[in-house]
Amino acid sequence: MVAVVVFMLAGLVVLLSHTSTQEASAATQSSSASLIAPSSICPDKSAFKLPASATLAMACMTNYARRKAGRPKYRVRSDLGRSATRKAADILRCDSFSHTACGRPFSYWINRSYTANKRCWLASENIAWGTGSLSGVRSVFAAWMRSPSHRSAILSRQYSDLGIGLRTGRMEQRSGAAVWVQHFGKLC
Repeated sequence: MVAVVVFMLAGLVVLLSHTSTQEASAATQSSSASLIAPSSICPDKSAFKLPASATLAMACMTNYARRKAGRPKYRVRSDLGRSATRKAADILRCDSFSHTACGRPFSYWINRSYTANKRCWLASENIAWGTGSLSGVRSVFAAWMRSPSHRSAILSRQYSDLGIGLRTGRMEQRSGAAVWVQHFGKLC
């Protein structure tokens, strides 16, 4: 089976395999590589065996990159984690890799848990899915860091809070797919 990772980039679906991942520009890889935590700091946990540990490892990777870029770390919030997990479940349930999975706006689950009854808030999300060796924390995070828009959300000064969701299942006729969602937010 071929391992794939797919992520949303400015409304376009980007599909990477081992070959295309290796062909990414050297400059982007070099600048991104310095922001990727070594496994001694953020161990890569299997998305299929320990989803809770995998989401903690993804939060570790995100905050490591922020620290290396001179940004404050995100506060990991359970309410944003719930919204991200529900979004990942929608993507799988509707087999719709989209920020508007199941016909819902990207902020649908964020509104139900994080921003409920709040008058002012900011939010954004990163989504990705992968199979095989490209479904793990390190592979998905590295793909996000090579994408300017995903990297921008991870390193943004606009947000203070983070939630991470992970669900595994069947996606686009591929079993064993891991769907990752990062929700970023700020209550003002």
